[in-house]
Amino acid sequence: MKVIYILLFSALISISCNSVKRTQKFVSQGNYDEAIELATKKLQKDKNAKEYDSHIRLLEEAFLKAKDEDMRHLAFLKKGNNLHGAKEIYYTYLDLQARQNLIRPLLPLYSTEMGRKANFVFSDYSNDLYVAKDAYLKSLYQEALGYIQRNTKQDYRSAFNVLCELDEVQPNYKDVYQLKDDAHFRGTDFVFVTINNHTGQIIPFRLEQDLLNFNTYGLDKFWTEYHSKHEKGINYDLGVDLNFQTIQISPERVSDKQYNRNQRINDGYDYRRDRAGNIVRDSLGNPIKVEKFINVTATINITTQQKSVFVGGTVVYKDLNKRQQLNSFPLSSEFIFENIFATYRGDKRALTGEDLNFLNNHFVPFPNNEQMVYDAGLDIKEHFKEILKDNAF
Repeated sequence: MKVIYILLFSALISISCNSVKRTQKFVSQGNYDEAIELATKKLQKDKNAKEYDSHIRLLEEAFLKAKDEDMRHLAFLKKGNNLHGAKEIYYTYLDLQARQNLIRPLLPLYSTEMGRKANFVFSDYSNDLYVAKDAYLKSLYQEALGYIQRNTKQDYRSAFNVLCELDEVQPNYKDVYQLKDDAHFRGTDFVFVTINNHTGQIIPFRLEQDLLNFNTYGLDKFWTEYHSKHEKGINYDLGVDLNFQTIQISPERVSDKQYNRNQRINDGYDYRRDRAGNIVRDSLGNPIKVEKFINVTATINITTQQKSVFVGGTVVYKDLNKRQQLNSFPLSSEFIFENIFATYRGDKRALTGEDLNFLNNHFVPFPNNEQMVYDAGLDIKEHFKEILKDNAF
């Protein structure tokens, strides 16, 4: 047991030494906040523990150097007058305050190694933070207004992002909510989608509804909206035309084919007999059984119902302002209705497994032309969705 305690103590000392070396390395590399974070993490466990004493000295050193570095950086930033500087000033003051808040709960810290209490000079940054935050908010607000005044979609999007940053720092600042809403609206690409029927045949109304129901497409991105009806107050810059150019529907076809089936099957068993016709028995006196095979035949009549439709067209992308075609993609789908059923004469055991499946089917009414076009249109919708996704504005 004594040996185990010694090993555990040695392990704890080793871990403590490693953490001290890591903290020293952070300080020597100028990574003061990493050093402060590691030191406070150790001291939070037990600030009076002997193995953590070295962290007190290193914490004092890292805090002093971090504060000095930040104050010199602030002095430099305050000489300028720009958005980036205002942002850095604000967040630097936040860092200074956060650093103090991290250490304050540990005070007082007495270091046996230094023979005194650690010296941390804290400052009140509340007024500096207020001034820095106000300057930062004003800079963001002016930057957003600058983008808005340029009056382009990309600038409206940039303005929106700046206003979101401002809203995170200070919710409900001035008219930011309204400006964000307006910037999002003006920065959005509104795409008008139309269906054009050049086939000379009627496209089912419910198919048109499905094709223009963009809620099922998963297309709308933050800066793009697809509309099938003109909405008041919206300027549609871009357009997509789904042009149906051909619909070919085959006649209803019914074909019959007849096949003969032959099978040699097991038909139970019989008893082995000798030449005299007597049943042969085994050594135990039991009759010897032998499998009995017979040939069976059947005639099957297989009926196939078939009808098909081909729908073809194009998807055309357009710049509505310039009245120019941007791109065009072919689109087509074929839907085949097929039903197979069968009847037979003869011994059912002669039929194949596939034959037996056909026997379970029966004649069904052919789908009408409208249903055929609709079924093909569902496949068209999937292809249309892929084109829109792969060629987003």
